[in-house]
Amino acid sequence: MQVDARFGPAFTQAMQAFDARNAQDPNQTLVNGVAVPKELAYAQRMTEMLQRYRPDASEALQLAARCQHIERWTLPRDAYPMTKPGYHQWRRKLKQYHAEVAREIMQQAGYDEETILRVAALVSKEAPLADAEMQVLEDVVVMVFVEYYLEEFVGQHPEYDVPKWKDILRKTLRKVSKAGHQALLTQVKLPQALVPLIQEVMMEEGWL
Repeated sequence: MQVDARFGPAFTQAMQAFDARNAQDPNQTLVNGVAVPKELAYAQRMTEMLQRYRPDASEALQLAARCQHIERWTLPRDAYPMTKPGYHQWRRKLKQYHAEVAREIMQQAGYDEETILRVAALVSKEAPLADAEMQVLEDVVVMVFVEYYLEEFVGQHPEYDVPKWKDILRKTLRKVSKAGHQALLTQVKLPQALVPLIQEVMMEEGWL
């Protein structure tokens, strides 16, 4: 695993521990034709996208990106009511859980409380979007989704029509900063079949 040479052994230890936890994911996804634990692949994609978008990202931001979905499979969606309130309950629990696991691992790695609290605030989304690093993290979450998961998501919902997809894209891309919108078009590998729709939504919203 490549690590940022700017940071010390605690960073390496924490990143490796995040990966070790995510490597236990029983769900698999293909990466270059090779089966990889799903959340491990997601974590590595988050790091790669952050380095592509913000190569000067701080230590706390890099840690937060790597553990966004840590052990996500342990809290399945169907463990909560399949309703809108149930969905929001599940999402809140996930954010809290990811932050708790990050805190535990970082304490074991020897991090100070200030850095631990900072990473926990980013992972739990308790930091406001007015916080520059929180916004960068949100940008990266959306960029990873668009590059790696949007096309699959579209395939899972053949019942959705074009207006429905435009609404989904609008709500998703609304979370992204102006710099993130530019990066989506210049640094992200967009699904070719969806490029016209993405561009149409961005033009309608004045993001282009």
